Amino acid sequence: MPNTPTSLPIEIKISTVVAISTILHSSDAAAIDAALHQMTGGVADFFEDEFAVIDVAAIAHEAAAIDWPALVALLKKYRLNAVAVRGAGPELAEAIRAHGLSLDDGSSGARAPERAQEEAAAAAEPAPAPAPAPSPAAPAAPAPAPVAAMIIDTPVRAGQRIYARGGDLIITAVVNNGAEIIADGSIHVYAPLNGRALAGASGNPEARIFALAMQPELVSIAGVYRTFDDGFPNDLARQPAQIRLVGDRLDISSLAPATSRA
Repeated sequence: MPNTPTSLPIEIKISTVVAISTILHSSDAAAIDAALHQMTGGVADFFEDEFAVIDVAAIAHEAAAIDWPALVALLKKYRLNAVAVRGAGPELAEAIRAHGLSLDDGSSGARAPERAQEEAAAAAEPAPAPAPAPSPAAPAAPAPAPVAAMIIDTPVRAGQRIYARGGDLIITAVVNNGAEIIADGSIHVYAPLNGRALAGASGNPEARIFALAMQPELVSIAGVYRTFDDGFPNDLARQPAQIRLVGDRLDISSLAPATSRA
């Protein structure tokens, strides 16, 4: 039986979108430009048109001075597409929305104004009376099932992106240059890792990256990233290794406990 096309002009489905957090420590556009140029090494396609959430919590005292059109254009220059702002006070909401940006509450993404109003109305309603305590003989509620890891058994090609939302990512085939693998948990590659690997994407600093042959272009854990424009450390290149977050830096170590390199 042939597939019957839907009669609706549009469909809405749940989709996972990964956005880079651009955390501002200054509202000076020139300083931001210089920092991004140094960060990317002048590589035009470093960010490859990623979505970006602008985090202004660290400069709340000067956020009112931000030139939003100029900032959005500056990020676009580095192929970062600003879609939302996080950490802004309510007094900035109107100005932010006026420039086509959403407000992100930092939990599950940008909130629509209608949703925020619904949540506020729900919070204002009187709390329901507490339910009676269960009798001692009542059985305990079952623990929630753990989130299963995503397992990929085929090579990850250049230009391909894989995201394991809410769990670990396990790959048993090569991750090629130009590929991007992302997980809210840890990343395990039982093969050569050559592309980009971003673990702890939802902010988990305990996440790690493991590979049997480590040679990535970029790695990140909980938003702290490191590139290897000058090559991966020679003593660990193409060797079994792990990467973890230690303080505010990424530590690369051999899977044999004797070898370690910051």
